[in-house]
This record gives sequence, structure tokens and C-alpha cells, in this order.
Amino acid sequence: MEDLYGRTIDYLRVSITDRCNLRCRYCMPQEISWMQEDALLSLEEIAAVCREAAALGIRKIKLTGGEPLLRKGCARLVGMLKQIPGIEQVTLTTNGILLAAEAEALCRQGLDAVNVSLDTLDAARYHEITGFDKLPDVLAGIEAMLAVSIPVKINAVLQAGDESGWRELIALARERPLSVRFIEMMPIGHGKEFEVVSNEAVLQQLRQMEPGLKKEPRKLGNGPAVYYMLPGYAGRVGMISAMHGKFCAGCNRIRLTAAGELKPCLCYGASVSIREAVKSGDRGKVRQRIAWAIEKKPQGHAFDCREKITETREMARIGG
Repeated sequence: MEDLYGRTIDYLRVSITDRCNLRCRYCMPQEISWMQEDALLSLEEIAAVCREAAALGIRKIKLTGGEPLLRKGCARLVGMLKQIPGIEQVTLTTNGILLAAEAEALCRQGLDAVNVSLDTLDAARYHEITGFDKLPDVLAGIEAMLAVSIPVKINAVLQAGDESGWRELIALARERPLSVRFIEMMPIGHGKEFEVVSNEAVLQQLRQMEPGLKKEPRKLGNGPAVYYMLPGYAGRVGMISAMHGKFCAGCNRIRLTAAGELKPCLCYGASVSIREAVKSGDRGKVRQRIAWAIEKKPQGHAFDCREKITETREMARIGG
């Protein structure tokens, strides 16, 4: 299905919980009031929404949170979504802490790829950012996914004062067939409190480090990442430049929150509830609400003009 600006919307990001087992300082630094379990869409209801979304042209689904692996039945949901006619790909974004324990189940259910949020390989720095000493668990999770041949992407949010951190992360791609992607901090939730580090600055330094760096000529993945190949590396480096490389013209996604709200854009508070429609089994109204979210997608975000940002909730509330 196309939006009002001619963009094909074929990608749905689905948050299945607002809970998380980390307290990353730019996302959820303190305890928040969790949604009650009965406020969440059930796994069956999520699958029902995705079935109607597929009928409207959604082809790719990303499961997010909070931390999606905290939701009981996450792997089973992957299998449910993979069985929906028209769905070509189901992937997962996770902090990786529970990934090693779930790797076999996710593989059996047909997970196509996983994104692991990891900002540093320094244990002390990891604790400073996340509030926990869980780096070994994350690294074990990455290795477990590679062992079952599920493609891995590392998502690292660039942060001021941590210039050496991204160099260490790139080393993960030297011997492993994975992608390390750097994301510019977005002014959503607690992210508004942090300085934005430009991907262009990182790329300039990377070119000095690796003169043989070449831009990947193919389009890889479902999102806006631009990839680069490094000589002698098994993997790749990617740049997601939300602030300094506005990619709204190619945006192909809408979001479903754990509470059952459809969001056309991360930047704005506008949303429509699909909760009652799916609970009542009104498939026509479910499709109508999905179509509304697609048709109401704005032409672009306003992250460069903060007074125009109308989304005030934490990222965990709206789905990363």
C-alpha cells in the first residue's frame, strides 16, 4: 500500500512489551510504571493484526520492545507470524541478554535475522550506559545466533565522549559475518538530553583508519542503513543517520505499540488504537485503522526542530 507521498509501506515494527531488563541512560534510566499484562495485546491478537496488515501489503515484521524476549512466547509468536500468507520476513531487535537461551527456539520458529543493541565492548562503560553487568551475556547471545546461522546486526547508539568505543565495536565484524551499525541519537524521550554525534564524523575517521573502505553498492536490509565494506573484514559497517542524513523520503514503515496503537511516525504523537477492533474480531475495522496509519504518514520528521516534536513518551512505550 502507498502513502500520500508515493512511498510503499511494507514494513511493520511491532512492540510486544514495554518492559526491559536494562536501564539504558538514553532510553529508560529509571523505573517506569509498567503496563499491566491485560493491557497488552495477546500474541494471538498481534498475529491477527499482522494478518490484516499483510493483506494490505505489509511484507516484513520486526518484533521490538522494551525487550521482546521478556515476553513469554516470543519465539512462538515468530512462528505464528512466519505462517501468515504474504509475510516474507520476521526479525527481532533485542538487547541480547536472553538471546543465548532462546537461540535454538528462535531458529526452529524460523526467525530471519536479529538486531542486537550494543553500544560498547568495555565492561565498565557498558555498566555505565545500561546500569547492569551483562556484557558477557550479550556477547554469548551474539555467538549463539551466529552458531545457528541467523544473520546478526549490531546496533550502537553513538554517544559523545565515547569516540574509542565505536572502533572496538567494528572489530566484531573483522572475523564474524555480521554488520555493525551506528545510529545517531534521536531526540525522543530521554534521548533529548544527549548531544548528537554525527555519523559523518565517524565515517571520516573510519576512512582514515581503513583507506580501502568502499560503499556497499547493493541495498541491504529493510531500513535506511547505508553499508560499507572494509578490506579483509568478514562483515560490514552501517550508518543510520536519522539526524544528519534525513531518510524520510524512503521510509517504508509504521509501528504497532504493545498497547495496540498504530503510529505513522516516531517523531509525532499521532496514533490510532486498533485494540477494540482486534478484540472484537472486526477485521474490516482493523484494516481500516492500518490504512489510516499508512495514509497519515507525514512527509518527514522534525527531529531538527524540537518544538515540532509532539511525541513525549519514552521509546519503550512506543516501540524502538
